[in-house]
Amino acid sequence: MHLLRLSQARSAFLALAGSISLLLLTGCNLTVTNLTPDILRENPSQLYTISVRVKPTARNLDRSSILVSVVIDGKDQAMHKSAQIPDVYEYDHPLPQGRDEAAYYFLVRYRFNNDTPDQTLQVYSEVQHLKVVRRYALPMEANRGPVGARVNIVGGGFTPQDGVYLDATAARTIYESPSSISFFVPPVAPGQNYNIAVGSGGSTTLSVGVFRVDPTGVTIAPAVVAIRQGQQQSLTFTLPTPAPKGGLLLDITTDIPESVIMPEVVVPEGATTVTITVQGGKAGAGALYLKGFGQGDLTVPVSVSAQ
Repeated sequence: MHLLRLSQARSAFLALAGSISLLLLTGCNLTVTNLTPDILRENPSQLYTISVRVKPTARNLDRSSILVSVVIDGKDQAMHKSAQIPDVYEYDHPLPQGRDEAAYYFLVRYRFNNDTPDQTLQVYSEVQHLKVVRRYALPMEANRGPVGARVNIVGGGFTPQDGVYLDATAARTIYESPSSISFFVPPVAPGQNYNIAVGSGGSTTLSVGVFRVDPTGVTIAPAVVAIRQGQQQSLTFTLPTPAPKGGLLLDITTDIPESVIMPEVVVPEGATTVTITVQGGKAGAGALYLKGFGQGDLTVPVSVSAQ
């Protein structure tokens, strides 16, 4: 970061701001490095740390005389020396409500060992910018899993209207809080990578990362369901390996919804089997379908006869 003499100081600052990056300080006695990220995530305290490293390069510079401040919103705010990191100074800025951007610059005052107190020198940095993002997603807790796996996404600014997408395929999404959202891997082709995104009709789409869908199998017993109206029959689903964290959703559909009465099928976390009860409704014949497992769709023929 280049440093500039504060020769005409505040009165000239606005005029210089547009071309400040073109100016150089010759014979610089110290270096100033901005350690503040350009983009900061929103936090509940609404305090954002601005940090800078001020490192003397002149041997006869009096280190004890160094005073560092940040000029932000027209106010000169003193920065405090870090107790953990040498030559680093920090200031916690309370960003006003409704604002998500700020411009600032650093002001450094110092003396040489043989200077008197009234010979303090001043330099200031180029104009810096920071932006606070209120809607963001962190890397996923898992980057691969089978169809039906529940995956959590942590971030900020989520809304109940948000949905999760694997490329163009919408996933069943569960809104948990503004900082947490989950999805079940939909029945897409296994053995491939998919780009994960979060978005809604009125919000900017957030890119989350890449998720690999792994192949897995499941067996269903019995292989055929034949019951009468009102009659019940157990149906057991078995996985080759224990269900992942959060359980494994088996998203089952049917072409005779009025004939088949059954609950949602979720294999509990760590389990390999789950048994549910199928009850006969209106008389009819069709099938249950489970996509994304094995070599293709799994089909269980179903017939419901009249009493």
